[in-house]
Amino acid sequence: MSSRRLFPKPDPSLLVLSSLAGGPKHGYALMKDVEAFARVTLGPGTVFGCLARLEERGLVEALEPEDRRHPYRLTAAGAHALEEQLSELERVTSTGSSRLGASRGRLTDGAAGAPA
Repeated sequence: MSSRRLFPKPDPSLLVLSSLAGGPKHGYALMKDVEAFARVTLGPGTVFGCLARLEERGLVEALEPEDRRHPYRLTAAGAHALEEQLSELERVTSTGSSRLGASRGRLTDGAAGAPA
């Protein structure tokens, strides 16, 4: 099977909110955290654009700068939005995993139609 990704990478907003659920972070720490837990590399433009949009919606808030770093934290509204999104994703992954396990014996390798 090809190593190319079949599905798109997770939405940057979901990744940023998930990272901030672990506590306040500045941009660089946020990028490194997302890379560690999601294996997705977000560039500075993506992260800071995402933070600006999330802040406009009241889902994150900027904290007092520390030296040249500008940390952000999750708000109660952000935690609620993240919880709803994760619940929706959990329903999909749980259903998919359950159905995949039940169908393992009936799968074929595709082109030849032989059992996998």
